[in-house]
Amino acid sequence: MRKLASVRKIHEIVPIAGADAIELAKVDGWQVVVKKDEYQVNDLVIYLEIDSWVPNELAPFLSKGKEPKEFEGIKGERLRTIKLRGCLSQGLILPIINGMIEGDDVADFLNIKKWDRPLPTQLVGQAKGFFPYFIRKTDQERAQNLQSEIAAEHHSGSLFEVTIKLDGSSITVYHKDGEVGVCSRNLELKLNEENQGNTFIKTATNTGLLSALKALGKNIAVQGELMGEGVQGNREKLSEHNIFVFDIFDIDEQRYLSPDERLEVYGTLSNYGFLGNHCPLLEIRVPLISADINDLLSYAEGESLSHPIREGLVYKRMDGKFSFKTISNKFLLGEK
Repeated sequence: MRKLASVRKIHEIVPIAGADAIELAKVDGWQVVVKKDEYQVNDLVIYLEIDSWVPNELAPFLSKGKEPKEFEGIKGERLRTIKLRGCLSQGLILPIINGMIEGDDVADFLNIKKWDRPLPTQLVGQAKGFFPYFIRKTDQERAQNLQSEIAAEHHSGSLFEVTIKLDGSSITVYHKDGEVGVCSRNLELKLNEENQGNTFIKTATNTGLLSALKALGKNIAVQGELMGEGVQGNREKLSEHNIFVFDIFDIDEQRYLSPDERLEVYGTLSNYGFLGNHCPLLEIRVPLISADINDLLSYAEGESLSHPIREGLVYKRMDGKFSFKTISNKFLLGEK
């Protein structure tokens, strides 16, 4: 699970040219602008990752004197990627509280939530219940949190699949013991008449994914990006809603299929009438270009399907047992 707020160690302090009051503190693969001389190298601190929703009482200065916003009943602000004095700053560093030790996950203690974009009306639908317990949610770890693991993979020469990360809405469609289901990121939706206008269900039906899964008959969950009009501003300007598959989860074996296995099952589903796409494949069976996080982040910059700035890249080892994502900083700085 993603640690939105955790106790980590500052490993480097870097001056900012022309700045007398601020400097850069580096924590793992992240860098954050802090007040000068407030922290030192090797200090243990609380690091809050971008997309954390921070309660106002914890960091009132984030609201800059304005009335704080509200998310899931909590008044506060979302941490975003920003630039200060030309330097990228991602996240927030706070002093630790007595008793905290390195590695502690303190998100619940601090009431930190993960900020998610609210779904538009046509995507909400009637919920059947929470996301199914027998399927893993889609959420890749960011490269900045996996420096040592990535370095080990690079030096060992492991081979990876590299795909373009699309900016849509996560959809999961599954078949289990003769039953099918459709889920948004956090909920399973009712497959009833009143819900047929819901974009998740309509797209799973119109692309033939539900019928293809029934025909295949295996207990699997297909996960992808729902793309099209009304979804995240439709950055790719698609004329119709579609699903771009990026993962297939074996429910019986409780594991994600390897890239080769996924592509094989995707092809079989296509033979059974599934009209959806696979996520854009950039490279396959290639070693990591570098062990340096900054190099990987630079490589994340580039075009998407039809947009000059892509969201980023996803790396999956060819055995399917290790993966991570790199998000384009240009994309993050351009988010509304």
